[in-house]
Amino acid sequence: MCNKVIQVEVIIPTQTKYLDLIGSIGEHIAKDLEDFSGDREALAYHLNLVLTEATTNAIKHASSAMQKDTVKITIHIHDNELNIKVYDHGQGFNMETVPVPDLDQPKEGGMGLYFIRTLMDSVSYTRLDDGNVLEIIKYL
Repeated sequence: MCNKVIQVEVIIPTQTKYLDLIGSIGEHIAKDLEDFSGDREALAYHLNLVLTEATTNAIKHASSAMQKDTVKITIHIHDNELNIKVYDHGQGFNMETVPVPDLDQPKEGGMGLYFIRTLMDSVSYTRLDDGNVLEIIKYL
């Protein structure tokens, strides 16, 4: 399916004005995948949403004024696996304690992790020596 290796690394300041850039990178990658037989438009939309939500969470919830004020996003595609990692320098959180949102009465905020988990195949969050990484995998 996707034999070509694609790797993108972006480091942005912890400012929401860069969210459109991050989302559009995911969109462009999805639309340009060679040998992808699935719905490119749907994948492009999903990657835009997932990258925007993951980066928003890193900026709003994980950044610490005491640490480096950047977020690093890597996108790696190899052997039909799209791997996204979002690195931050905040205190972190326990992903398992984040509640599933009430879809009958949705509130503003609190939907990002739900969307990421729903649209992607695997989501994990790990504490590192110098920060945290949210790893998101989509099988192509």
